[in-house]
Parts: sequence; C-alpha cells; structure tokens
Amino acid sequence: MSTNFNKYLPLTESTAYILLALNEPLHGYGIMQKVEEMSENTVKLGPGTLYGAFSTLESEGLIAKAGEEDRRKIYILTDKGRQVLKEHIRRSEILVQNGEITKGW
Repeated sequence: MSTNFNKYLPLTESTAYILLALNEPLHGYGIMQKVEEMSENTVKLGPGTLYGAFSTLESEGLIAKAGEEDRRKIYILTDKGRQVLKEHIRRSEILVQNGEITKGW
C-alpha cells in the first residue's frame, strides 16, 4: 500500500459504506438503500450527508460519475477508491482481531 493513501484513512463509517456500496454503479437513493441494508440498519445516510460526501469523494478521485439515468447521477468506485477501501478494511480487520482478544472483559 502506497503511503499516499494514508491521508484518506481512517474512513468514517458512512464513507466506508458509501465506497462499499459503489462496488457497482448506483445513484444516490440506491446508495442510501444499499448502505442501510449492508449495515443492518445501523447506518442511515441523509441526502445532505450523502451529497456532501459525493462532492469530496469525487474531488479526491475516489469515486467518479459513471453516467446519468432519468436525471439521476450514477457513481462508481475508482481504482484509487478501491485501494483506499481495501486498506481501510485491512486496518479494520486488525481492530476486530484485537477486539476478539479482549472479548472476555
């Protein structure tokens, strides 16, 4: 992992779920629904949060517009976004492993 990706890490929970949802092309409402489903209703994105995140993620090159359908912008994860997400998951797995060790508290 190139250290230049570290400036994006750690991802917020919402951002991580947005990037995970964009493993396939989706529009905003589709992302909100998928994030709720994937997170087992623990993360609910409002439109303000989502569209603010889109702006930042797109300007950083982590996501890109893939097209438009019925006036809905469709986004996709870029290779750079995928690499950042993979590193975030790797770091999260380390956290989970350490959490497993301390479960007996």
